[in-house]
Amino acid sequence: MPAYNAAKTLVTTYQEIPLDIVDEVLLVDDASTDNTKEVATRLNIHLIVHTQNKGYGGNQKTCYEAALAANADIVIMLHPDYQYTPKLIGAMAYLLNSGEFDVVLGSRILGGKALSGGMPYYKYVSNRALTFFQNVLMGAKLSEYHTGYRAYTREVLETISWKKNSDDFIFDNQFLSQAIFAKFRIGEITCPTKYFKEASSINFSRSVKYGLGCLKTAILFRLHKLGLYKSVLFG
Repeated sequence: MPAYNAAKTLVTTYQEIPLDIVDEVLLVDDASTDNTKEVATRLNIHLIVHTQNKGYGGNQKTCYEAALAANADIVIMLHPDYQYTPKLIGAMAYLLNSGEFDVVLGSRILGGKALSGGMPYYKYVSNRALTFFQNVLMGAKLSEYHTGYRAYTREVLETISWKKNSDDFIFDNQFLSQAIFAKFRIGEITCPTKYFKEASSINFSRSVKYGLGCLKTAILFRLHKLGLYKSVLFG
């Protein structure tokens, strides 16, 4: 769990994690200014604390390094802000364990309830537009590229060059693009989502920056694929 100021929602999120199938819960506190660290300690969660904020992508890098060091075979990223339900962890793990998929995404779009779940309309429209553009350029058929609910096999984390990715929000999109480039098998399941005051969400200006970053990543993917430009992301 990549965490930043998640004290108000961490307990609720943790209580829904199916601990009968989860071997270890790992939380990386990205220099929160609230008492996330204290709440995680009280829950006896394996805790790593950044003394300086490293950003969303930088937080995930620490998460994955720690998961690999713990010999995890399946790694599921769950946001501790309770925007995504932990109840789907079992289904995501099962799909990976079946051997049919290498990556599983919790899609907010598949179920058709993103807007009723509170997703801002401008985010919904931009999500659909960016996803269409990326599917065309990368030759994929995903329902969305922008979910924060993801599961990976160990092989994926050991294969792609995610350490070269941005420390900002675009990390997720770069990671997924790398997985597609490496021809990993990607599955999606319907995932209801909740938008509320305590749930983390980037503002409009950062959303624009993120969107432009997604377009850039897709273009780099295509150029690298065609041999017209060598990108470090896909090298």
